[in-house]
Amino acid sequence: MALRKAPAADLKRTYGFFVQVGMIASLLLLILAFNANLERGEAMEIEQVQQEVVQMEEILQTEQIQKPPPPPRPPVPVEVPNDEILEDDELDLDASLDLDAPINVPPPPPPPEEEEVIEEPEIFEIVEQMPELIGGISGLQSKARYPEIARKANMEGRVIVRFIVDENGDVSEPTVVRGIGGGLDQEAIRVITEHAKFIPGRQRGRPVKVKFSLPIQFKLR
Repeated sequence: MALRKAPAADLKRTYGFFVQVGMIASLLLLILAFNANLERGEAMEIEQVQQEVVQMEEILQTEQIQKPPPPPRPPVPVEVPNDEILEDDELDLDASLDLDAPINVPPPPPPPEEEEVIEEPEIFEIVEQMPELIGGISGLQSKARYPEIARKANMEGRVIVRFIVDENGDVSEPTVVRGIGGGLDQEAIRVITEHAKFIPGRQRGRPVKVKFSLPIQFKLR
């Protein structure tokens, strides 16, 4: 004999009803709670988060150094086909060689021309016949003029001048070997250059250049 459940104890039949009642009750409680908060005038405080200020710094433009451009690349050689066809030269191999024929030999080149070397005449220190002063030393010293500076300073003395007597008896390249200053050295050179004339010196019978020294005496009267 099968047992049957009493209708009052069967919960499946009332399950849907209780679920609907619970949902309605929850909805009513939520509406009452929301209205109660509005009536109390409680305002919701909204906290505003202060926004962080970002300060932009001005960036100074720096000078840019321009690098020189790289050198251009060398051109790539392009192979050019050679279309020219070299024709073979015909060689005459049947030509006969005449051994008795004269051989044409070019004449030898002319000998190089010898440069003419001009030898400078030798300057002698001592020769067989030394140069001779025309008019003598006294006549030459009579041509001298006493410089005013030397006269005021009472300067006296002897100036020795060295020079070259050439083949014509003329004087060249005078230099003071021993001087006394006061303008007397320059006066001695002037007298010898302008007024000295010599009979040229001779070596082996011919006139030559000779180095010669001559003193010029300066004395106040």
